Amino acid sequence: MRTGAKVTVGVVTAALFGGAGFGAWRLVDAVGSGADSAHREAAPERTGPPTADEVEGAARDFLAAWAKGDAEGAAALTDNAQAASAALGAYRKDAGIEKVTFRQGAAAGAKVPFTVTAEVAFKDRHSTWTYESSLGVVRGRTTGRAVVDWQPAVLHPGLARGETLRTGPGKGSDIKAVDRSGRELDAKEFPSLTAVLPELRKRFGQKAGGREAVEVRAERADGTGPGRTLHTVDKGEAATLRTTLDARAQRAAEDAVARRDEASVVAVRPSTGEILAVADTGARRAGFNAALLGRTAPGSTMKVVTAALLLEKGAARADQPLACPQYATYGKQFHNVEKSEIAGATFAQDFAASCNTAFVSLAGKVADGDLGAEAREVFGLGMDNWQTGVTTFDGRIPDDSGAEKAAAMIGQGRVQMNPLTMASVAATVKDGTFRQPHLVDPEAAGLELARAARPLPRPVADGLRRMMRLTAVGGTGRTAMAGLDGDVGAKTGSAEVDGQDRPNGWFTAYRGDMAAAAVVPRGGHGGDSAGPVVAAVLRTG
Repeated sequence: MRTGAKVTVGVVTAALFGGAGFGAWRLVDAVGSGADSAHREAAPERTGPPTADEVEGAARDFLAAWAKGDAEGAAALTDNAQAASAALGAYRKDAGIEKVTFRQGAAAGAKVPFTVTAEVAFKDRHSTWTYESSLGVVRGRTTGRAVVDWQPAVLHPGLARGETLRTGPGKGSDIKAVDRSGRELDAKEFPSLTAVLPELRKRFGQKAGGREAVEVRAERADGTGPGRTLHTVDKGEAATLRTTLDARAQRAAEDAVARRDEASVVAVRPSTGEILAVADTGARRAGFNAALLGRTAPGSTMKVVTAALLLEKGAARADQPLACPQYATYGKQFHNVEKSEIAGATFAQDFAASCNTAFVSLAGKVADGDLGAEAREVFGLGMDNWQTGVTTFDGRIPDDSGAEKAAAMIGQGRVQMNPLTMASVAATVKDGTFRQPHLVDPEAAGLELARAARPLPRPVADGLRRMMRLTAVGGTGRTAMAGLDGDVGAKTGSAEVDGQDRPNGWFTAYRGDMAAAAVVPRGGHGGDSAGPVVAAVLRTG
């Protein structure tokens, strides 16, 4: 064939069956027969650019060897046998190509286009992948033979130097999380779930019945970098994971926290422990969800746990007269918010008014480890064993003494809580038994729920409910809870934090079979700041 003459298009058809030997290959035209190949090898060494015949023949012989699965033979027909052999071997092994055929196009000078049809397999997934590529032919520097100018792009035009093809699980697989009634939950609509939904996807995607996507990707050979998808073997199927969330409650929670610079809220169902809503302004911006992971002093909302301890130990009764002076000393001097006092108060009234000094005055009637034991054994707190479906913090109540013990009794000092744990506290009072909060069906998800050692004694539970109702209808929670009918209870809190000009505002409450808790950093009085957040969620119950 004369240089510059029209080149006949050669069609190469061959097959590679991984692990089962190599199929035969044939040429549609007669160019490139064994005799011709021998003749070319025996021909005198040539110089200068390859001729059209040489370009066509070199491309055809290379593609035929590649199709047969002869990586070394094909690599020997290039100008970089070592690199080509490794890449062609990886094409079969790492990219999972079980069979490949080529259709060679007409050369344009030293460049030969070709169409690749590859059968890709990954476990039980199979796909036919067809794409266009090309190769260049140069004259070997030492042999004078026409050889393929090896580049990674010969395997696929999307490959760059230092990259290889790999087939495996892709990023296209997903989990469609739905609320308890089947409504899809999307992080764009519910931004507080930005970090929650991906964690649910990672943990429960396969258990929810989804099928992961499979992709052929161009990746760095050293494993760095994100890689690029070149072909989708299987798009996968989104798993449908039913959560315990309630879209109406979640919407109310999102709207309530969005009205404040910082706020977090969680709602749970007392009868089951199901988490109904989770919202946090920080989760929208930075992904950290303080509603579930926060570790801050809960202020006077902790008095719910302390009151349970005092009632159970017989250190106090709801109707017992208990003074609320401006100051009380136990290791150090304590005072009430705005240094208020209540003359002739009962323990229930002290609770409803959130009197610090009344509680501090009873610190000597309980042992140093009693508050932590009550929190763990009755309220399930601080055991570090909650399995909610996502990562959470389940509280910390150190066994302190002296002033630190008194501070812990009013939710200060080293006590650490978050809206999740404080919502659970209110739920435990309402139900009488601790039921660990969770976001997914424990049985279906394989969660082992934490259990408390014992329920609230019936008289203690009844007393706490009366005290929390008094707080909701006539105490520090009455403004926030106004208009909420039915069986209600509440507790406010203001937690002082070093370096802050205003305390964090806390509020925990229940209405019927819904309990919720919120914190507003630097919010001041809990009833004024966190109370409306909780009430907005409880209205959906």
